[in-house]
Amino acid sequence: MKRLWLLFSQTVTVLLAAYFVVGTLKPDWLAGRVSRADAVALLVAPASSNSAAPAGSFRLAAQKSSAAVVSINTSKAAKNSPRSNDPWFNFFFGEQGNQPQVGLGSGVIVSASGYILTNNHVVENADEIEVILNDSRRARAKVIGTDPDSDLAVLKIELDRLPVIVLGDSDTLQVGDQVLAIGNPFGVGQTVTGGIVSALGRNQLGINTFENFIQTDAAINPGNSGGALVDTSGNLLGINTAIFSRSGGSMGIGFAIPVSTAKLVLDGIVKDGVVTRGWIGVEPNELSPELAETFGVNAKEGIIITGVLQNGPAAQAGIKPGDVVTSVAGKRVANVADLLSGVAALKPGTPSKFSLLRRDERVELAVTPSVRPKPRRPVQ
Repeated sequence: MKRLWLLFSQTVTVLLAAYFVVGTLKPDWLAGRVSRADAVALLVAPASSNSAAPAGSFRLAAQKSSAAVVSINTSKAAKNSPRSNDPWFNFFFGEQGNQPQVGLGSGVIVSASGYILTNNHVVENADEIEVILNDSRRARAKVIGTDPDSDLAVLKIELDRLPVIVLGDSDTLQVGDQVLAIGNPFGVGQTVTGGIVSALGRNQLGINTFENFIQTDAAINPGNSGGALVDTSGNLLGINTAIFSRSGGSMGIGFAIPVSTAKLVLDGIVKDGVVTRGWIGVEPNELSPELAETFGVNAKEGIIITGVLQNGPAAQAGIKPGDVVTSVAGKRVANVADLLSGVAALKPGTPSKFSLLRRDERVELAVTPSVRPKPRRPVQ
C-alpha cells in the first residue's frame, strides 16, 4: 500500500511539473482544441464596432454624425401642358405624359422631437416630402417653416428613437481645419467625403441674400444639399448648400451655411414661425478712395454709409452719411455683407453698440434696430 501511494505521488508530481513547463513555454497547447463549429464562428464573427480606429481615421466622427443625416425625396405635381389637348400637337409630338417632378436632397436631424434642417431649395414648392433615415426607416415630413434669404428650411417628422447630431461651434473654425461632408449625392446612398476648410466668410456669390459661407474642398455633389458638414469629432459645423462647378459635379469648391446661422433660423422658425432679423435703415457701400475723399473720411477699413433713411433706427441713433462703420455688436465688419449679416443678427428692440469713424474721430453709438421689412414683390 505504501508502495502504491509513493508511485501515485511521484506520478502527480511529474504531471504537475510537466504542466508548468508546458504552460510556460507553450501556453497555447493548454487552450484546448476548438471545435470546427467554434472555429467557423470565430472566422465569420464581425470585428467589434468599439475597436480602436487606425491612426488618421475619421471613423468615429463618421459613425457619430452619419446616423443623424437623412435623405430627402420630394415630388411636385405635374403641370398640364397648354397644348396637351391639341390633337395636332399630339399627332406630331406624341402625347406628353404629365409626370410628377421628383427631387433629391439631404437633411440633418437636430432635435429628438423630429426637427430637421435642410436647404430651402431642396423642399421649395414640394407637394410631398419623404425622409429616409440611415437605419432605413421612412416618414412623411411636414414643412415647419422656410427662410429663402438664407436658403434654409425646417422640417418635422413623427418618429421615436431619433438620432440627433451634436451642434458644433462654427465661429471657432480656421482655414485648414479638417472637415467631413455627409449626404446623399446623386441618390446613390449616404456618402462621407473628407477635406479641409478652404476659406471662411465667402459672400457676394449671388446665392442667398445673407451669405457667410464656409468654403471646403470636401466633395459635395447634387443630392448633398441640406447635408452635414462636421468636424473630426462629428459635431455639426454647417449645412452643405452649393458648389462651384462647370460640369455639374464636384470641382473642389463647395459652400456650407455656418451652424451659427442655422441655429438662428431654427430657433426663429420653431419659436415664432418666422425668422426675425434686425434692420437699421442705411445705404452701405464698400470703402473706396473716391468715396473717402468725397465724404472727407480718413479711414482705411470699414463700411461707409452713403445714405440714411429719415426717421429710421440709424438716423434716430445719430448715424450720418459719411460715417464709416467698423464693428457691430463687437464684431468687426470688413465688407457690406458683414454689415448686412451683423445687423440682421441683432435682436429688434434691443440696443446694440456700433463703432464708427466720423472724419478723424472715433464714435460709439447705441443703435436700436427694428424688424427687417419684407422685400416688396415687383408688380406684374
